[in-house]
Amino acid sequence: MTNPNIKDLTIHEAHDLLKSKKISSAELTAAYLDNIKDKDPKVRAMVTITGELAAVQAKKADERIAKGEITSLTGIPGLIKDNIATKGVKTTCSSKMLENFVPVYDATVIKKLNAQGMVMVGKANMDEFAMGSSTENSALFTTHNPWDLARVPGGSSGGSAAAVAAGETVFALGSDTGGSIRQPAGFCGIVGLKPTYGMVSRFGLVAFASSLDQIGPLTRDVTDCALVMNAIAGHDPKDSTSSPTTPPDFTKTLGQSVKGLRVGIPKEYFVEGMQPEVKAVMKAAIAKLEELGAKIDWEVSLPHTMHSLAVYYILAPSEASANLARYDGVKYGFSYKGDTMWESMEQTREIGFGPEVKRRIMLGTHALSSGYYDAFYLKAQKVRTIIRREFDAAFEKYDILVTPTSPTIPFKIGEKTADPVQMYLSDVCTLPINIAGLPAISIPAGFAAGLPVGMQMIGKPFSEPTLLKAAHAYEQATDWHKRRPVL
Repeated sequence: MTNPNIKDLTIHEAHDLLKSKKISSAELTAAYLDNIKDKDPKVRAMVTITGELAAVQAKKADERIAKGEITSLTGIPGLIKDNIATKGVKTTCSSKMLENFVPVYDATVIKKLNAQGMVMVGKANMDEFAMGSSTENSALFTTHNPWDLARVPGGSSGGSAAAVAAGETVFALGSDTGGSIRQPAGFCGIVGLKPTYGMVSRFGLVAFASSLDQIGPLTRDVTDCALVMNAIAGHDPKDSTSSPTTPPDFTKTLGQSVKGLRVGIPKEYFVEGMQPEVKAVMKAAIAKLEELGAKIDWEVSLPHTMHSLAVYYILAPSEASANLARYDGVKYGFSYKGDTMWESMEQTREIGFGPEVKRRIMLGTHALSSGYYDAFYLKAQKVRTIIRREFDAAFEKYDILVTPTSPTIPFKIGEKTADPVQMYLSDVCTLPINIAGLPAISIPAGFAAGLPVGMQMIGKPFSEPTLLKAAHAYEQATDWHKRRPVL
């Protein structure tokens, strides 16, 4: 092997080796497929391993590189969350409902990555239909945190985050409806970005809550995050919520100074019940930003943040109730053959959906039902507007807001499954960002009790370059992103 650390590379490191022909994509891909074979029996991040497809794509990538046609993702192994449509490759949403579903088309983000010559090593496990904070709601199996196999990797993109942390892939795509990229990134000690709503096309993403869902990258460092964003961002006529704005070059601001950057610390995010070790890590991380020249203000208040959890658990389940009505056993997916149409439909949904998905469908259907619509759904939409305006006002004074990604360290598998409210509170720091449609990034900020702690940076709409600049400056001044779990 030309490079001793071939199994532990970032996108930009692998790109340099491929470009200088020190390694081939075939070698790189084989090394990561070996890693999957070696580590995935313990981590259980993969729903589908696409070894044959990866070998074909790696060969094509090497042909492109030989012709000098190389982009930053050509020949790089990537992993895709299993709710993003991949033509000819199973897309299960980790649900019995779609256990054998094979899409006949690619999601827009997959088309964009394929155009760059990415190599897909597989599809990642997740909470069923992206509903959950721990990957324990997968109908297939639970993914384990590579830093401590007895703990959760976060969710719903737990498989994507665990695989990047464990070195089973160079990067991954996840989706984020209420924290599902950032919270697992924080729990697994990697970088995860939830882009501004509309920045990345949702075409081909299996819908959970259409006004909240966003696709984004999970990577080993901030530079990689910017490189993946360069590949996947941009307007898509197939997605009516896609922003018409031309995306910037996300790598442009990397390496710039954060001197004079106005950073607000909203006090509502340092919540009651937050683990003191997490608070200590956050204080040290914020002090480091100050040392780098950022202006820190601890006196920021976003008073309606406390209502975000209630707003989210009315709006998201309401949208899920409407979106998941399509799984009726008629056109595709699992189908129960009963004596009558009604029995078939009822049994299809009874057997096909897991308990958390049923819980959320019932919550949403109740909130949308006659007599409750005004009291729940309409009121939640009004409070959503207030939350958005509060953020807008804060961004008139600050360039970014900084919070913990999660109030706790990764919890033990099984610890919160019996208490849905405790589980929902895992996302208390990330939910408001989806409600307001803002971009936010989670980066490694330190360790508590030997487990990773993430720091979340939040920006105003389409301010990803500012977020990436701040995240990169912090990352380069620390070495948390270089730590790797020992499996």
